[in-house]
Amino acid sequence: MNEETVVSGGRTWNARGGSRVRRGWAGRFARGSVLWLCAAAAPALGGPAAPALHAQPAAVAADPGLERLEREIARLAELAGGTVGVAAVHLETGRAVYHNRTERFPMASSYKVPIAVQLLTRVDRGELRLDSLIEVRQEDLHPGSGTLTSLFNDPGVVLSVRNLLELMLLISDNSATDIMLRTAGGAAAVTARMRAVGAEGIRVDRPTSLLIGDWLGVKGLPENGEISPAEFDERVDAVPQAQRDSAAAAFDVDPRDTATPEAMARLLERIWRGEILSPESSELLLDIMRRCETGAGRIKGMLPPWVEVAHKTGTIGGTTNDVGIIYLPGDAGHVVTVVFVKESKRPIPEREKAIAYISRAIYDYFLFNPGTRVSSR
Repeated sequence: MNEETVVSGGRTWNARGGSRVRRGWAGRFARGSVLWLCAAAAPALGGPAAPALHAQPAAVAADPGLERLEREIARLAELAGGTVGVAAVHLETGRAVYHNRTERFPMASSYKVPIAVQLLTRVDRGELRLDSLIEVRQEDLHPGSGTLTSLFNDPGVVLSVRNLLELMLLISDNSATDIMLRTAGGAAAVTARMRAVGAEGIRVDRPTSLLIGDWLGVKGLPENGEISPAEFDERVDAVPQAQRDSAAAAFDVDPRDTATPEAMARLLERIWRGEILSPESSELLLDIMRRCETGAGRIKGMLPPWVEVAHKTGTIGGTTNDVGIIYLPGDAGHVVTVVFVKESKRPIPEREKAIAYISRAIYDYFLFNPGTRVSSR
């Protein structure tokens, strides 16, 4: 049976109702992350649908093969079910192809990249230090946060900003994410920063605990998102199945915490070029993303094992995402690769396979057609 799940506390929530106890949730949730958010697909959220795959006209004129790549991406997208959004930008030449480039998709845990950008912006401005210490309070331990909740569920734990940033990006820990969102200045500050850097199609609105709660139909959560996993589970148990189904449907058309493929690609491009963060912060962010432990079956799923990918995954309900930069072998350059899947009823492994096929098509095309470099980092 096709199950769409989110991990909360020690349990896996089934979108069709009920829960089941799971063992070792710290490891699996942290790795798949609900927001588990590291990888599942949520439905369409506001904004007009763009025509499927439009390459830049000038780019197609200069490289007619891009049109064939467009058609192949559109064909492979059907494997995911639901709606697929794609952006692929070869950074050295500027050639790009898109699929549903301006349609909004739930970011799930991939929204942790914009949060990291705003956090590191504060570091670059001297408002915050990476070695600044933050006490992890009991109210900071949120649903879907394997590592912090299981290992640090005692008072007096203090971690550095750098520690929490790595937990947020490497294993998609949701408690670390909500602490980093607060430290970055809140959701409004992150969204404002996205507008300032030319990624207007990205918006961040809620901490992970509220995002998951809204998807599950939990009412009356604290506005700051501070709720213990145990209390969260109790509230979820009290939600009737009909209310949960209605909430999931509403979540699919909610414009909050969404991005367009084009905007996410723009953000990743500007990170790589060092245009929005200091050289040190840019490299730190890319280094952590290269070490991301989630989503091995997505962008990286069908690439040779030696190919580096700096990426971040995201999953919730019918949403499965992976966004990042592929480091092509030799001197072939780098390709920003964004693949969003939403409103899919197919099992997550099938969605992941679609992401892997699309990413491999992008990889092969630009590896064997590197073009003439017009830009560099």
